[in-house]
Amino acid sequence: MATTIQNPPEKSPNQDPEEEHLGGRQMSFFEHLEELRQRILRAILGLLIATAVCFYFSDQIYAWLSAPLTQTLRELGQPEKLIYTNPIDPFNLYIKLSIVMGIFLSSPYILYQIWLFISPGLYRHEKRYVFPFVLLTSGLFITGGLFAYKLAFPPALKFLVQFGHQFEARITIDQYLKLVTTIMVGVGLVFELPVIILLLSIFGIVTPKFLLKNMRYAILVTAVLAAAIAPTPDLATVFILWIPMVGLYIVSIGLSWIVYLKKKKARQDA
Repeated sequence: MATTIQNPPEKSPNQDPEEEHLGGRQMSFFEHLEELRQRILRAILGLLIATAVCFYFSDQIYAWLSAPLTQTLRELGQPEKLIYTNPIDPFNLYIKLSIVMGIFLSSPYILYQIWLFISPGLYRHEKRYVFPFVLLTSGLFITGGLFAYKLAFPPALKFLVQFGHQFEARITIDQYLKLVTTIMVGVGLVFELPVIILLLSIFGIVTPKFLLKNMRYAILVTAVLAAAIAPTPDLATVFILWIPMVGLYIVSIGLSWIVYLKKKKARQDA
């Protein structure tokens, strides 16, 4: 008697690896919570490792971050050393400094964990954007922080110190660290505008036509945002922050247009 051997059913090209692992069924609510817990723990672990690395190099990082201030104080004939008013301040400084720099260092890994959490809800062809998404998001965040440190912060700092030239500067390490890191992180987040617009375009919430039509309002909003982020009220610093924001908005329109054209082509091919 002949035995018929049945071939295993072929996998659908759109079947996700997560569904295969779960026997073809969708993840339950509690399984999603467990997945979220795993991703959060891995992101925290990545941040802790990056923070430990930054703490090891905290002397070099502090020298790098304090360079704009020491140079400005030197030019104005002020004492270059920062002061502290509490014995624990230097230790707290290195801890906070390591955490902030650890965020920048671990941002690609953290964003990758975020993407892995949301990826089961995406089609397979959408998952190929994982590495461009991680690279673009983390790259813009780091670029924004470096832009703030190199271009926006030094003139603002010089303005502030010169404004009180009749007094002797006695700047505490905690105050300075808070100022420079807040500006770097804030500008880094603002530089994520193209990613936000890109995601909104992918989900059909905004279109390039909408972005162009409301560009005048976007320019006004970015000007207000630049004034809010700027550490000084002088127009030069606000202008330095505002111009890149407008440029990022224009880049966002271009990205939205690319998404629109791809969606249009997909509808025509369907």
